[in-house]
Amino acid sequence: MKAAVVDAEGGGFALQDIDIAEPAGHEVLVEVRASGLCHTDLTLATHALTRYPPPVVLGHEVAGVVTALGPRATAFAVGDHVVGCLVQWCGDCPACRDGRRHQCGRPGTTLRDPHRQAPRLSRAGRPVTQAMGLGGFAERVLVHENQLTAVPRRMPFAPAALLGCGVLTGVGSVLNGARVRAGETVAVIGVGGVGLNAVSGAVIAGASRIVAVDVRPGRLRRARAFGATDVVDSTATDAVAAVRELTGGGVRHAFDVVGVAATTDQALRMTALGGAVHVVGLADGKEELKLSLPRLLLEQKRLQGLIMGSADPRRDIPRYADLYLRGRLNLDDLVSRRIALGEIDAGYAALRDPAVARVVVTSF
Repeated sequence: MKAAVVDAEGGGFALQDIDIAEPAGHEVLVEVRASGLCHTDLTLATHALTRYPPPVVLGHEVAGVVTALGPRATAFAVGDHVVGCLVQWCGDCPACRDGRRHQCGRPGTTLRDPHRQAPRLSRAGRPVTQAMGLGGFAERVLVHENQLTAVPRRMPFAPAALLGCGVLTGVGSVLNGARVRAGETVAVIGVGGVGLNAVSGAVIAGASRIVAVDVRPGRLRRARAFGATDVVDSTATDAVAAVRELTGGGVRHAFDVVGVAATTDQALRMTALGGAVHVVGLADGKEELKLSLPRLLLEQKRLQGLIMGSADPRRDIPRYADLYLRGRLNLDDLVSRRIALGEIDAGYAALRDPAVARVVVTSF
């Protein structure tokens, strides 16, 4: 099959022929119909391939059709439309049994044992790494059934692909992680793809004021279209002062989707007494935050990190798909460009344009 393979850190995505195994155990073979370009995959391809050594197939926002099942796979039938998710869960550890699948203690059970089983992907007889158990930049994916969720057949594949990461993270951070309630106030720092979904989540939650903060006017204009009641260009004004003025003393919830110390500090300072800061993004794995303990204690602030929107994919993906189909969750305007599998490098270049929200591979 064709796949976009990264052979060396910073070497780009090269369209190549590789082999994919037959499904075994709980595995499901999926014909990929859409695969979203997430910045995480670009970061891995250019700066951090130690976790997923090359040659590697990246891509983790996948939607497609089930074409074959392993002998122990029971969750799906051939012909089902499914969405992939990088949340890897065993289903039997304490976290999974408690409904915290995003905190599974044994995610490796969704993968093949490299010492006892042949690899899912190979090239000329040698293993090809399948990143995050998905490897979605390919014509087909072979995935443990726990990493897949069924969606209605009437849902288009391109927006469906975004459900498994960007939507799950952005909307889920608001609804699951922060549990924003109707009437509360929200600030979202960084309104790229995930931030726009956080704005959408705040709209669904019934937030009374949703302030979008960014450095790019084009993104702020788009945030208004997604439901932000106010926007703040942090290159033109003091974002903290502006948010506090707009909301009469600060927001109840601030979401840092950028993930650097400066933006997390802004989030802490733009929340009101008893407010909460939710760190959703991570721009640099070496960032360190210096906290004011008096502010944290005396202002009764709450600071938490959120991974994948605290998601239970089997619960949340169908929920968000239903919201989309009922016109309550805007995903169509996230899909700015559709490209072919061999155009991934160009697709990531396009994402540098603030007018482009998301790019999705739809031609294989």
